[in-house]
Amino acid sequence: MLDVLNTLAKGGPVMVPLAACSMLAVTVLVERFLALRKADRGGEELIAKIRRAYRAGDGAEALAECERVGGPVANVLAAGLRAFLRGERVTSAMEEQTLSDQRMLNKRLVVLDTVVTLAPLLGLLGTVLGMISAFRIISLHGTSHPAGITGGVAEALIATATGLAIAIFCLVGYNWCRDKLRQITEEIELRATQLENVLAGVQERAEVPVAR
Repeated sequence: MLDVLNTLAKGGPVMVPLAACSMLAVTVLVERFLALRKADRGGEELIAKIRRAYRAGDGAEALAECERVGGPVANVLAAGLRAFLRGERVTSAMEEQTLSDQRMLNKRLVVLDTVVTLAPLLGLLGTVLGMISAFRIISLHGTSHPAGITGGVAEALIATATGLAIAIFCLVGYNWCRDKLRQITEEIELRATQLENVLAGVQERAEVPVAR
């Protein structure tokens, strides 16, 4: 581990912003992983509980169940149930809640997107600075100072490799987050449609006149 740190330290001044980028990216990835990994689960069970509650004629219990579960899927279903109980438009309420939750789910992903672009550019900057250092030594001492020349070349290569490694790592994490967000969005749309069907059935039963 110490050898790795010593090698990285030879990458020149751009290693400082690269280290900051890597720490920031790791922090965001861990936070987003914890926030997103289970955000699309529980929708099927929740819809089943809502159906059972409405069969028993208890819409308030269906809403309470959504509020107990929490999460983006439950939040959208809860918004639809509140609108239904108040006699408002269910679809509009769920769409509004979906947009609100998507804003929270996408939070901080711009950091990963920025690091994916910035890290290789910082690595390229380190390459340029390393080659400038090597050519400066050649201009001053010719080829009689090989250690200085190789040091500049090493600085260039280390900075480039580090920038690319950080970008690759962040790109994998960023793509995982985007795919997870797609899954969550699809789950929300599916459960929202199922809820609309449940509530449409409840309305139909309420409108059927009782035979005497």
